[in-house]
Amino acid sequence: MSDYLLPDVGEGLTEAEIVTWKVQVGDEIKINDIVVEIETAKSLVELPSPYAGVVEALLVEEGMTVEVGTPIIRINDGVASPVVEPGSPVVEPGSPVGEPAETLDLSNPAATGRVEGESLVGRNKAERGAVRRKRLAASATTVAAPSVVEPVETPASRAHTPVHVLAKPPVRKLARDLGVDLTTCRATGPGGSVSRSDVEAAVGVAAQDVPTGSTTGGRSTSGGPTATGDREYREPIKGVRKMMGAAMVASAFTAPHVTEWVTLDVTRTSQFVERLRGRREFADIKVSPLLILAAACIRAMRRTPVINSTWDDAAQEVVFKSYVNLGIAAATPRGLVVPNIKDADSLSLLELAGALGDLTTVAREGKTQPAEMAGGTFTITNVGVFGIDGGTPIINPGESAILCFGATKRQPWVVTDGDGNESIEVRDVCTLTLSFDHRHVDGESGSRFLADVASMMEDPAAALLF
Repeated sequence: MSDYLLPDVGEGLTEAEIVTWKVQVGDEIKINDIVVEIETAKSLVELPSPYAGVVEALLVEEGMTVEVGTPIIRINDGVASPVVEPGSPVVEPGSPVGEPAETLDLSNPAATGRVEGESLVGRNKAERGAVRRKRLAASATTVAAPSVVEPVETPASRAHTPVHVLAKPPVRKLARDLGVDLTTCRATGPGGSVSRSDVEAAVGVAAQDVPTGSTTGGRSTSGGPTATGDREYREPIKGVRKMMGAAMVASAFTAPHVTEWVTLDVTRTSQFVERLRGRREFADIKVSPLLILAAACIRAMRRTPVINSTWDDAAQEVVFKSYVNLGIAAATPRGLVVPNIKDADSLSLLELAGALGDLTTVAREGKTQPAEMAGGTFTITNVGVFGIDGGTPIINPGESAILCFGATKRQPWVVTDGDGNESIEVRDVCTLTLSFDHRHVDGESGSRFLADVASMMEDPAAALLF
């Protein structure tokens, strides 16, 4: 019997949320089978099993946030080793179910003989210990499946006499989703546990006194606007959203931002994109003006390398990068992520188009891995896809500049021909906005970079000059 401890999936992460279990109790799994999807402070990650065997218990319910090193799933791998937790009843072999034996003290390693497990991602720190709700005392009734039916300590019990409620993880999740307090439910399940029908019955009783469409726990039970009761609900700040908030605050109040913008005619870029879409080699690749903008930024950095640098406050140095890890900000249901294309400056236009397509697809599916978001040197945020003209973007931590790409719209524009004659025509027009770290990127450098990018967007052939 082995417990799989939540591993550190990279870069010193300390906790993660259990999002979706990919297995159920009783499933037979092999090594490297995906067992759970977790959300770290940076992304969604699928965890493979380091053990082969049968799933004995899911030790953490969906929606819970636990620390690295916490047991999350118990697997019967055929290894005869006791797996117990502090204060939990231990049934000796041959003892009748429901008659607990002595309670082992896990503070004494010799009492259990247990060896800490290892994960595929890396070795977990034994000294961190598991973070669990309190278990029943040894005198409590032991049900037939103690590894699945887990006690819950209610908020009220922490202030008064301890009251424990037995309920399986899926039942507790159902109760949480429906806004039902388990302590108010009639327990008719095995061993005095609360069953799914008990929770549903509690909802039915409450529904007799609450009009249809009202809220339970702040959410509408009908899925629509609230009619009576609470008119707001709360979501915990965690995972990707928590990391994003902390990073933006640190950047905004550390790096003095200067923002400049330019509005330009991008009709030739629109025409160039249409020509690329018609070429055979681009047939299976999404081509958009973002591709041309990305290529323009990479080329403009050759003339203004300070844009692709970073301020090292500890060393009191400016670090210039001879490579470009191009970040593309992507909005996901769980928050903003900024994956980057490694060594984007070494890619051809065709390769860059393929990389952009892969990056955005993976990000929207929430599958971006922490390593894909590390080491960025410059970021583009495309607010034009939302119909927004422009904005004042905040620099991604560890970088010196970020470019905001606004919506391309058909507008009247003054056009000057080769003889200097002016006329008003309907053209494709957009706004580019650049924010840069004014500690080491001065106004001249920022303006020159933005002007060079604008020049290439106005006429893609100008890229040959860089």
